[in-house]
Amino acid sequence: MAIILNIDTAVESASVCFAIKAKPFQFALNSTRKDHASWLHSTIQKLISNTALNLKEMEAVAVTIGPGSYTGLRIGLSAAKGLCFALNIPLIAINTLEMMANAVEKDEADFVCPLIDARRMEVFMAVYDKNMKEIIKPSAMIVEPGSFNSLLASGKIVFSGNGREKLKNIIVHSNAIFNNTIATAADMINLSEKKFAEKKFADIAYAEPLYIKEFYSPLRR
Repeated sequence: MAIILNIDTAVESASVCFAIKAKPFQFALNSTRKDHASWLHSTIQKLISNTALNLKEMEAVAVTIGPGSYTGLRIGLSAAKGLCFALNIPLIAINTLEMMANAVEKDEADFVCPLIDARRMEVFMAVYDKNMKEIIKPSAMIVEPGSFNSLLASGKIVFSGNGREKLKNIIVHSNAIFNNTIATAADMINLSEKKFAEKKFADIAYAEPLYIKEFYSPLRR
C-alpha cells in the first residue's frame, strides 16, 4: 500500500487527494475553473503543512490524463510531472472517464456511461460494465436520439457526468438512468493504487494529455 497524491483538473472542478493505504487522507476541492493553476500548487503545499506528512514520503503522483478541458489537462499533468521529476517518483495516468465511472454506484445498472460535455451536441464518452471492464473505449460522439438504442436494449445504463444533460431530452427509455454524481480525485484512489501495485507507470518525459479531438479555437482558421 502506497502514499499517492491524486490530482484531477480535467473538467469543471479541480481536486487533490492524498491517499495512504488506498484510503483518503487529505482532500481539497476547487470549483472556480479559472484559477486551477494558482490553486493547485498552493493547496498541495497547504495539505502537506496541515499534517505530519513529508513531501518526500510520497511514492507516486496520479493525474487524470483526459479527456477533458484542454487547459485543465495541461495544468494537472504539468504539476504532476514536476512533482514526479523533483521527487524521483513514478507518474500514474488515469483516464478521466474511467475515474467518473468509478465514482458511480453500479448496483442498479448493467453498464456505466460517463459523458463529458464537448461543443454543441458532442460528448466524450466511454462505456464500462459494473466490474469496470471497458465495453466501449473513450471516444467522441455526436449525441442523437438512437445513439444508445442497442446498448439500452441489453440492460440498464447509468449516464453520468456533465454531458448527461444532452441526453435527457432525447433519450427516453426505461433502462436509462441519469446520475448527478460529481467525480473528484478521491474517486481515483483505488485506480491509482491498482496501477501502482502493477507498476503501470506513465513516462514522465513523454506522457501527453488524451485530448481525443484536436484542439479547437474560434480564432484558428
